Formats: sequence, C-alpha cells, structure tokens
Amino acid sequence: MIVDSAVYRKGARVHVGCAVHDYAELRAAACEPHDFVWVGLADPTQDELDEVAKAFGLHPLAVEDALNAHQRPKVDRYEGSLFITLRTVWYIDEQDAVETGEINMFVGPDYVVTVRHGEGSELHTRRVDLESDAKTLGHGPFAVVYAVCDRVVDDYEAVATSLTEDVDEVESSVFSPDRTNDSVRIYALKREIAEMRRAVLPLKEPMRQFADGRVDGIGEDARPFFADVYDHVARTAEVIDGLDNLLTAAFQGHLARISVQQNEDMRKISAGVALVAVPTLIAGVYGMNFDHMPELRWQFGYAFALGLMVAIAAALWVFFKKSGWL
Repeated sequence: MIVDSAVYRKGARVHVGCAVHDYAELRAAACEPHDFVWVGLADPTQDELDEVAKAFGLHPLAVEDALNAHQRPKVDRYEGSLFITLRTVWYIDEQDAVETGEINMFVGPDYVVTVRHGEGSELHTRRVDLESDAKTLGHGPFAVVYAVCDRVVDDYEAVATSLTEDVDEVESSVFSPDRTNDSVRIYALKREIAEMRRAVLPLKEPMRQFADGRVDGIGEDARPFFADVYDHVARTAEVIDGLDNLLTAAFQGHLARISVQQNEDMRKISAGVALVAVPTLIAGVYGMNFDHMPELRWQFGYAFALGLMVAIAAALWVFFKKSGWL
C-alpha cells in the first residue's frame, strides 16, 4: 500500500493538492532546482509498484528485486539512479528470535521511492522527524537515504544489545553451580546471530562508499552523516562477532562441564559400589558354611563379622569423603 508521498523544496514539504498516487503530478510539481519527491510504499502489490516504476522510470530488474524482497544488503547502480537494499531486524525476547524484513530504495536526482517489507523499521516517524529538520532535508534525496539508513542501523544496535543480554544470561547459566541444559539455547542464539550477521556485514561496504563520497549525488557536506552511520554499522558488526565467539566458548565450556559432571557421577557410583562390595565380600566368606573355618563355632563370630563390615564401610566412607568422591 501507499503510505505517503510528498514533494520537498528547500527542506520543507510542499502542498501540491493531488492524491498520494498521482505520481506524474507530484513529479511535475518538483520543478525547481533541488526539489524531489519522496514516495513511501509498504508491502506493495505488483500493480502498485508497476505504476510507480512507470512514473519514475525505474529499472525493471530493480523493480523485480523490490517486489520479491529477500535480497541481501546491496547498492546497485543503474543509469541515472541507485537501487539500495537494507535488511531490517527486530528482536522477540521471549523466543530468542531475530525477525527480519527489508527496505528497498530507488534514488534518483529528483525522487526517492522507499519500499518496505515486514514490520521492522517503520518509516513514517522518520519522515516526520526529517520534516522537522529542514537543514538535513535540504540535502535532497540523499537526506532521505541517510535518515532511512540511520533508522535501520539504530535498530541493529538495539537488537545487538538484546542479544548481548541473552548471551550474558547463557554464560551465567553455563558456569553456575547448578546443572543446566544450555545447548539448545546456545544453538538458537548462534542461529539468530547468524541472521544478524547476514543483515549487518554486507552493509559495511556500501556505507563506506557513501562516507567516502564514491557515490554520485553525495556532496561533501553530506559525507559526515554517512560516516556516522558507517561507524555504527562497524561497531555493531564487531559486537556480533564478539557474541558469536562468546557463544562458541560457552558451548565448549558447557561440554566441559558435562564431562566433569559425568566424571563426578562415576566417582560417586564407584564409591557407592565399594561401600556395598566390602560387606558383601565378608558376608560371602562367612556364608560358605565349611565345617572347618576359623571362628565358625566362635561365640562372638556373628558380631565380629557385622562389626568388621561396619568398620570397613565407615573407613571407606571417610576416605571417599575426604577425597571428594562423596
């Protein structure tokens, strides 16, 4: 659907007096130097996107990518325009799940078309914020590109913070004195971090190009804005790599703790077997009922046998207790 469309002139929204889907009239109204049109779409249909493509002369390959979604972050250059893809992310803490969406942007000298798929990184509030900042909006279409990229990257940092909290919880659980089964959660978090990596890492190079001014249309005064976005992307990428390494170490620690616990269990079982085996041995010897056995006819033989069992078992129990086996 069409979320909003408007003409901007010198950092301010211009009232045109036409419907939001009258793209030809909107574009005709952007008649002064540095005027541009911003059209915002959310989960558009084929017909809606074809109508926009016809009005702004969008490349058919880029239109196909924007309609199908599920693209990796990228910047494609076409004659007189750019096609930018960003992956949006949001975090469902109850499920330890990173959900993803997509924002595509068609950028030309006098237009920006944003196509959003999924629930993440809604752009209406960003449009409102940008309209209240005439100085930034006055940079033209790339002011919109910066605003959208900045919003998406802010969401990356928020998700990375949530993942950090969950990884800290896993570390505390793995190295706690309690017996825990953390392998399932560790695997789930590593999978979600891999999802984050697919969104964040491919975006570093496009943001570097924007920051270095290697993309036509980005002026010298706009480069610091994209440099700030690139810095945030790089920082988030470092956090994601660090979390992945921590989870790998936590999983190895979890396996080591399982091995240690199994060894402790075997020692306790062995100690218990020893405590039972010695009395059994004594009872077996005195239960053979041969005619000629020492102490067989002795008045205190029964008490002696029981006392011997108790004494040896007690000695073994003290030994195992001091050794940490019990």
